[in-house]
Amino acid sequence: MTNATTNAGPWGRKLDPLAADVALVLQRMGGSAHQAVVVDCVAAMKRQRGEQVAQDLTAKIVEVFEKYRDLFFRPYGEGSMRWALQPGVA
Repeated sequence: MTNATTNAGPWGRKLDPLAADVALVLQRMGGSAHQAVVVDCVAAMKRQRGEQVAQDLTAKIVEVFEKYRDLFFRPYGEGSMRWALQPGVA
């Protein structure tokens, strides 16, 4: 099994490690934040852990937001750059 399938997220759910980081950032931000803030915070977390920050981190985070729509949504509509945890997730 790969690390992505064995990583338990903040709620005991198996998540991609990047999705777990994004969820943790949103949780710490009170449940929602602008996409750029999430990217900056995830990058900072990775640096603190000694991990390399990929140049395409923003694109990867947007993919995570889209893939895990059961966890994340755009509270101000699809044109917005703000993301939030789904109600009941935080």
